[in-house]
Amino acid sequence: MTTAAHDALVLDAVAQDLLFREAHTANTFTDEPVGDEQIQAVYDLVKYAPTAFNQQPLRVVLVRSAEGRARLVQHMADGNKAKTSAAPLVAILAADNEFHEELPTVLPSFPQAKDLFFSERPVREASALFNGALQAGYFILGVRAAGLAAGPMTGYNAEGIDKEFFADGEHSVLAVVNIGKPGEDASYPRSPRLAYDEVVTTV
Repeated sequence: MTTAAHDALVLDAVAQDLLFREAHTANTFTDEPVGDEQIQAVYDLVKYAPTAFNQQPLRVVLVRSAEGRARLVQHMADGNKAKTSAAPLVAILAADNEFHEELPTVLPSFPQAKDLFFSERPVREASALFNGALQAGYFILGVRAAGLAAGPMTGYNAEGIDKEFFADGEHSVLAVVNIGKPGEDASYPRSPRLAYDEVVTTV
């Protein structure tokens, strides 16, 4: 980043590094536990993420018990099994495809949106996927803001996880995220990113 671009940001440089430049996906973690109060603080921050119609389809399942961890690990890809077993905390991020039931509460200015736009299940699923993914991205930033590292993964049997943890058929897994303090050799070297001029155009 150029000096001018760096100065254009209101967020101080330390926070910029914590959330973005120095943050990496973690593959190993220390044994330091992650408490419920930390995750509540994360959620209380990231719940303000922007979504369409203020819908909030993200659902988070904290997998803490040995029994729950075993149920999850059996559905992870082989390369993700060991680190998911060892992480201090694992969160399953899912989209609630029946999020529209809460629209009258979270969108009191337009409660009729529930039936006007989201009466059909395929429409809800597409909206929950997109907006739930937005919320999941903010969740990862919130984990970083708490001084923790996140190891988000999509290498798993999604159908298996949905059946195992969301038997009601109303939720769809978005990602599985290992959470904790980064351990030894926790991340790979930073891969290249596209430059501004390769991404941004003006019309």
